[in-house]
Amino acid sequence: MAQTETLRQLLADLHAERERTWDPAQLKLNIDQRRILVETAVPSRWVKAGDRLGPFALEEVDGEPLTLESLTLNGPAVLIFFRFAGCPACNIALPYYERTLAPGLKALGARLVAVSPQIPERLVEIKRRHNLSFEVATDRDNALGRRFGVLYTADPANQAAAKAKGSFIGDTTGTGAWELPQPTVVVIGTDGVVSFADVSPDWLVRTEAEPILAAVRALTLESAR
Repeated sequence: MAQTETLRQLLADLHAERERTWDPAQLKLNIDQRRILVETAVPSRWVKAGDRLGPFALEEVDGEPLTLESLTLNGPAVLIFFRFAGCPACNIALPYYERTLAPGLKALGARLVAVSPQIPERLVEIKRRHNLSFEVATDRDNALGRRFGVLYTADPANQAAAKAKGSFIGDTTGTGAWELPQPTVVVIGTDGVVSFADVSPDWLVRTEAEPILAAVRALTLESAR
């Protein structure tokens, strides 16, 4: 029997490769930042099941405006927040969702949108690179991520290391800010109510496909009654 592919294992493999190849100081910065984000997380601020959402707008990288109303017009919507087009973990997670999640959601009549604050002209790269069948959209100025309470800012040590290398995440994303979203999955019903939400402060821990599919199946069964 073929072993089921898991995102957990794919991301564990990425970390194992870093342990083999990265400079120890660089690796420590990465591990410490993820640990700090987990330790300082405040789950009470996060979007949660039962929340009724107000209107919002996203910009699909191919030009289509996406609103809460348009996304949920004919079925549930699934939003997957990720960091930016060059993020190594995101380049593992989104193709995984293409393989394991997108076909099932399409069969259930749900729309899947991957969301990042990165500006469309830079964000489009990840959609093209992996030939993603689902939509990829910009959350301008992290507006929706902020409403969902899922943003984080790099700790001082990581900011200092980035500045020493002449690097600034705000230049990469085009936002001019340090803020990025934590990996987050939000399932929204046609009534605009969140039915499932999963937030991970550690960007090497992300939601598997099956819990998302289960949440959407439950919604579609409910609406069929």
